[in-house]
Amino acid sequence: MVKVAVIDYDMGNLHSACKGLEKAGAVPKITNAYQDILTADAVVLPGVGAFDPAMRHIRELNLEETIKKAIATGKPFLGICLGLQILFDGSAEGTERGLGIVPGIVRRFHSEPEITIPQMGWNQLELSQPQNELWRDLPSNPYVYFVHSFYVDPVDPHLNSAMVTHGSQTVTAAIARDNLMAVQFHPEKSSDNGLKILSNFVTLIQNQQNLVANF
Repeated sequence: MVKVAVIDYDMGNLHSACKGLEKAGAVPKITNAYQDILTADAVVLPGVGAFDPAMRHIRELNLEETIKKAIATGKPFLGICLGLQILFDGSAEGTERGLGIVPGIVRRFHSEPEITIPQMGWNQLELSQPQNELWRDLPSNPYVYFVHSFYVDPVDPHLNSAMVTHGSQTVTAAIARDNLMAVQFHPEKSSDNGLKILSNFVTLIQNQQNLVANF
């Protein structure tokens, strides 16, 4: 049984993320308790909304160090949408300091005549780390569902696991580094491709459990 802590900091539809994880075979628990997060097999940090309120809620709930410690333990960690952006140093959307786990800044799409901001709807991923376990058995350039006006810009481009093109701008759609993975799109709203991504995340957790059991 794969137990996943889904971090609750009052930002986003946690139940849709949990439903997606349940379909993928996990047992999710919505929580902001230190013990729940640190003892779970994996952690998911979802989020919808603005950067500054998210960071204020995280600090009010004393979650900043908990999130950093959870990642440092090596357990699989998946950020979703705003849960990707707050991993960075800061955002053009506001003035609050981010978690600073991933060096870089969150930037706003610049206006173009042919595009809408926010990017809202289906778009294709360009996989820059095709060997990443999250992308296992996905079709080439899979369609996933986005809703965002801001995108992350990591200092180290090698962290980019997938890109997306909106108008003339090709920006980061996902990052990955060791046990830390995060995506700008919503896998729980991305139909079969999204469910496959979540299933791959659950399989990754199971593989880690097997390694520990056989060590």
